[in-house]
Amino acid sequence: MPKSEAERIAKYLARAGVASRREVERMIAAGRIALEGRAVTTPATFVTPDQRITVDGKPVAAPAQTRLWRYYKPRGLVTTARDPQGRPTVFDHLPKSLPRVVTVGRLDLDSEGLLLLTNDGALARQLELPASGWERRYRVRVRGCPSKEVLAALKRGPVVAGTRYGPIEAALERKMPGNSWLIVTLREGKNREIRHVFEHLGHSVSRLIRVGFGPFDLRALEPGGVAEVAASALEKVKG
Repeated sequence: MPKSEAERIAKYLARAGVASRREVERMIAAGRIALEGRAVTTPATFVTPDQRITVDGKPVAAPAQTRLWRYYKPRGLVTTARDPQGRPTVFDHLPKSLPRVVTVGRLDLDSEGLLLLTNDGALARQLELPASGWERRYRVRVRGCPSKEVLAALKRGPVVAGTRYGPIEAALERKMPGNSWLIVTLREGKNREIRHVFEHLGHSVSRLIRVGFGPFDLRALEPGGVAEVAASALEKVKG
């Protein structure tokens, strides 16, 4: 087949749902992957769909058509496939009708809201990279009510315990006795960033809901609900 129809084996196997690209590279180093019966020795190897690839001696099916879903992650679930502490995972609670999927980024145990799922590991990596420029939008309930000056200062990029975060846009949505709801937007979310930043400001987070990720939002989804993204919308984000 022409070279233009080939792609690097790590990307190909990620699209096939075998593992992430980095994990595939480790599998290659361990001698677990073979192409046409011969061990693959470098992740730079190019493959085409008509070639026989095996992992631990078992054939790998060609990648299925790329699909993407919106999912309302409930609180109390972790987004790893397996949790060493035995906590329930997102994958334990997904509908059985879904194929094998990976998450686009993560939401921590106590957070809820929009989580994108895909059967294409390479697409997941593409969408979650900061280079995608996608906004992450959240509704956040905090203790007390941050002042306008405090919220405005977040746009400069706060520094907490020696860690500099990117610009954060935050606006008051609703003030209530003892707490308030904010709309928070950022583009590069570090681990538990919103929680760390507002805890540092003296306004601890009691609830965090991701309502939007790039062009996608929760819309009418209820906790635990799943809805597939239309093929036309998916083509736009694949680029």
